Amino acid sequence: MQFPDEVVSEVRTRLRRAAGQVAAVERMLDEERDCKEIVTQLTAATRALEQAGFKLISAGLVYCLTDPEQAEAEGYPLAEIEKLFMKLA
Repeated sequence: MQFPDEVVSEVRTRLRRAAGQVAAVERMLDEERDCKEIVTQLTAATRALEQAGFKLISAGLVYCLTDPEQAEAEGYPLAEIEKLFMKLA
């Protein structure tokens, strides 16, 4: 399955955001920052990764619903997309 350019761009943006937040957590640990601040950054990084995954799943669902025969031929029947979604949930 190929993702539209705008989906790839949005996912990359979310991944870069998560990477920045993880780097911030490492710096915060080195600086012995407050636990609450660190957990807040970790939560933000986790959320960015989740949103990247949900964006991909959303695009996959659109693909499956738009051309179900082609999606199934490529190994992405709707049931498979549902399984992927449940892994993120």
